[in-house]
This record gives sequence, structure tokens and C-alpha cells, in this order.
Amino acid sequence: MRSSQVISFLALVLVLATGLAGCKEKRDPGFQGWVEADMIFVSPDEAGRVTKLNVREGDEVKVGDHLYSVDDDLQLADLNQQKATLANAQQTYDRAASLNKTGSGTQANLDSAVSALRVAEARVATSETRMARRKGFAPVAGTIQQIYFREGEMVAAQRPVLSIMPPGNMKLRFFVPETELPKLAIGDTVRVSCDNCAADLTAKIYFIATSAEYTPPVIYSLEERNKLVYLIQARPSRPDALRVGQPIDIHLNPKTPETKTPVADKR
Repeated sequence: MRSSQVISFLALVLVLATGLAGCKEKRDPGFQGWVEADMIFVSPDEAGRVTKLNVREGDEVKVGDHLYSVDDDLQLADLNQQKATLANAQQTYDRAASLNKTGSGTQANLDSAVSALRVAEARVATSETRMARRKGFAPVAGTIQQIYFREGEMVAAQRPVLSIMPPGNMKLRFFVPETELPKLAIGDTVRVSCDNCAADLTAKIYFIATSAEYTPPVIYSLEERNKLVYLIQARPSRPDALRVGQPIDIHLNPKTPETKTPVADKR
């Protein structure tokens, strides 16, 4: 083979190698992950029947918005009973205080009346609190994610009637192999891509697992080390652009990869 043919052959090999490298960078599949969120669950303290539901799934709520009401018949009856007990305790105290002023009563009777009055007042306050908590109010601002009980349905004590998703509670979860772990640190920005999503989505890493999801035997082989993956969690910069459960791809380079086109040798 002549020298000119050798040079042409080497140039062709170089062009093909450059083209393959460009195609490889263009694909860049990244790490697969999904969108999750830490929900806020709103539930009644005591069992009851849902009598009013003021929101629907997808509604935006602010702190203090009235979300639902649960029947309060038992709580109202208890409050009326405690108020009656308080009225009797107040009369007993007034009588004991009057007798103590005239010297006809004893200090012990007055102290007992004061104690009974304080207990009755505390029980009324407790009953009023139980009544107030038959209505559910939004503890945080966010979106109604799911409603578990509708009007007319019985809900058990401390079972959520609905869940709220605050925007700041959305998170991205993905796994990286053991070989890529040294490239990541808390606070790093990563690029997020998904089907029909904006091209400028990013997220900031706030959690890196310290233990692997797969535990091999004590003696590591090269094949087993390649199976080690670590959970990474990040907060999206634009949570409104994502949906819970949505599959995503995470790229370590926050900038959009540039597609390289092979350049042919024009010589």
C-alpha cells in the first residue's frame, strides 16, 4: 500500500471516530428517575361523617382555608354537658365565697369550690377545642392532591380526608452507579429532561444516600461493583412544570449538551 493511500485511510478512520464520539454525546440518556412529593395529610382528631367538602382535587388553597367539616353532634352534646357542669360549679363557688366573707363558711369549702370551678372551665375549653376541630383547615399552601373521603362517608380518627402538596415538597429521585458517585455533591445543579418538558429545567441535589441499594458479598468483584447504585434526591427549580409520578431523565451537566456534527476532511 502506497503512502498516500495510508494517509487517506488514517484520515477516514479519524473522521469515523469523531463521528461516533459526536453521536454518543448526542444521545446522552442520563440517569432515569421519577417525580415524588411529600404530601401533607389533613385528618380529624375523632371519627365522624364528612358533612361538607369545600375543595376538589387540583384546587389551590392558602393557609387557613376551610377544607371540610365532620359531623359534631357528639361533641356538641359533650360541650353542653360541660357548660352545665360549669354553671353548677360557678354557683357552688359563689355560695362558698359569700359564706366565707360572712364567716359562716370554711376555707376548705372555698378551696374545694375554686378547684371544682377551674376543672369545669378546663373541661369546657377542651370541649370547645373538640368542636372547633370538626372543621379541617389548610395548614399549608399548596394544591389538593387527592381526596380520600367524600360527603356522607365515615372517616376514622386520624385518617386523612385529603392530602395537600406544597410546591416546595416536590422532589426528584434517581439512582447513579457507584462509579459516578464521586462526581456528585450536595448543592450541585443537574439538568432535568422529560417528554414534552421545557428544555431549561434544572434541580439542586439535597440528599445523597450513604449506603448502596444493592449489597454484594464481602469480596467484591468488578461485575458486582458495577451493580452498586445510590439514591439521589433533588429539588426542582420549577416544580410547577412537573407532575407527581412523571418519569424523568437526570443529566449531570446542567447545560444542554451541544450536538456535534462530524466534519469531513476537505483535503
